[in-house]
Amino acid sequence: MSSLRMIDLMAVDDLVDFIRGRGYVLDFSDQSFAQFFATELDVDIGDPTYAANGGSKGKRLKCFLQKVDDRAALKTLKALWEVREAFLLRTGRDDPIKNAEARYFAVINRLGGSSDDAQGPQEAPKSAFDQLRIASLREDVVKLSKLAPQARGYAFEGFLKSLFETYGLKPRDAFRIRGEQIDGSFVLANETYLLEAKWESAPTGVADLHVFQGKLEQKAAWARGLFISHAGYSEDGLAAWGRGKRVICMDGLDLYEMLHRSLPLDHVLDRKIRRAAETGAAFVRVRELFP
Repeated sequence: MSSLRMIDLMAVDDLVDFIRGRGYVLDFSDQSFAQFFATELDVDIGDPTYAANGGSKGKRLKCFLQKVDDRAALKTLKALWEVREAFLLRTGRDDPIKNAEARYFAVINRLGGSSDDAQGPQEAPKSAFDQLRIASLREDVVKLSKLAPQARGYAFEGFLKSLFETYGLKPRDAFRIRGEQIDGSFVLANETYLLEAKWESAPTGVADLHVFQGKLEQKAAWARGLFISHAGYSEDGLAAWGRGKRVICMDGLDLYEMLHRSLPLDHVLDRKIRRAAETGAAFVRVRELFP
């Protein structure tokens, strides 16, 4: 049996029955629903085993998700999400479900996977997505704001290391190379990122961005960077810095949105990287990437 809880199955209901109503799954007919399971998952969803709680498509899906193992449930939810996204794109409809992606990620993470990997559990253990740890991180951010500036700077680095560890991103502590301070590094999708972190009262300007970009340019050509400025960035600084850099940026509001909406850090970074690749913009807010 899968490790999905009743609240997870309720989230699945909301994500797949918004087109026709309760008992339906997206815009599937009985025939296309059976064909979807046969071709995508090699499953006969019409088997009486999956009609224990009723014969509707929604009830069969829920029964199936409860009976199979986590790997099969993960693969099914991944495939359904792709159909869901294709439907919204094809029809031009706005997503009617508030915070849909965050709710989907929460269910996926319950199974120990990600939205980009439906072949089985990730290397990171399921405990990496423990909601208690995420709740603790939310509390830690509040505590940081009450510290003196110098103590807060060191504590902020420690907080970020815990955040990266929570999502299995293999962080390293701050290190120094011939007088050059790097606030740390982490690994995302087998790519190494250097980290610059600041918690200051004023928004980060172009000078600090250029300094970090200069550090990257002295490293291997494939090195990338993440700049986290709790106070954000000045508009003039971002404009002067320009586009097409090997750096993506986050601010304190991004961290707040991510933690309080339960958006996994790796998914947030993936979305920022993709938007930077598509537009050249290093800083796009989480609330814009996950409306």
